[in-house]
Amino acid sequence: MSHPPSRLRTILPSSGLTALGATVAGSVLSGLASAPEGMSRLFRHRFPMVAVTGMTGAGKSQLVDRLTRRTSGDGVADVGSAVMERRSRRSARLRGFRFLVVPGDNAATRLGALDEVFHDEPVDGVIHVVANGYATPRRTAGTTGKATATREEQLAAELEDWAITSHRIASMAVRRDKPIWLVIAVTKTDLYPHDVDEVVHYYSPGSGSQFGDKVDALRALAGGAKLSVDVLPVSSQGGDRKAAISAKDAGTMIDALAARLAQLSGHA
Repeated sequence: MSHPPSRLRTILPSSGLTALGATVAGSVLSGLASAPEGMSRLFRHRFPMVAVTGMTGAGKSQLVDRLTRRTSGDGVADVGSAVMERRSRRSARLRGFRFLVVPGDNAATRLGALDEVFHDEPVDGVIHVVANGYATPRRTAGTTGKATATREEQLAAELEDWAITSHRIASMAVRRDKPIWLVIAVTKTDLYPHDVDEVVHYYSPGSGSQFGDKVDALRALAGGAKLSVDVLPVSSQGGDRKAAISAKDAGTMIDALAARLAQLSGHA
C-alpha cells in the first residue's frame, strides 16, 4: 500500500530522506559501474575518473572537499593521507566526477596509487595541486613538535614531486588513443592575494619558469595535441573578516574550476 507524500514525510523525516537519497544514489552508481560494457562506458562518460595529485600538505583533500561539497573540521591542517582517498561529486542530472586523491608521501603507498591511476585503470583527467611554496610541512616520522620548512625548500620539493607525476602522465598519454586533460590548481591563494596572476604565470606552460619548463617538457613527451593544460587559481579558505579572500571570491574560484572540469569532460 503506497503512502501519500505527506504520510511519507511523517514516516521519514527530512534527515532520513536525505540519508535514503544518498544511499540510493550510491547504489545506482555502484550498479552502473559494474554494468555490462555499454552501460559501463556510459557511466564512465557521466562520471569520469580524475586523479588529484600533488605533494603532501598542498591542500588536495581540502580542494576535493570543496568540489564534492563536503565539510572538513575547521582549523585542521591538511597534511595528506597515507591512503588513496576516493570521493564523488554528483549532480541532479546524474553527472559528476570520481576523484582519486593520491597520497603525497609514504613512498610505497604513493607509488602504488600512482600505478593504479595512471596504468592499471587510467584516469580521464588530472588535477595537480600546487601551493606556491606554502604547502603545510609534515614532520619526519618518529619526531614531535611543529614541522618547519622554508618556502624555497617547499618550492624545490614541489618541483621534485611534479617530476615524478609528470612522467606518469606522459606515459599514460602516449598509450591512450584519445586526448587527456590536466588542470594545475594553484591553491592557497588567500596567502598571496595580490600576486595571484604572477603565480599562475609561474605554473603555466611557456612561462620560462622552472615549473613552466617542466610543463613544456611534459607536453613534448606526451604530444601537445594529446594533452590539454589549464592553470587555475583556487582557494579552499576565505570567509571571516580577516580573510584575504572573501567566501564569495573563494567560491567563485571553486565554481570556475568545476565549470572547466565539466567542459573538459563534455558535460557542458
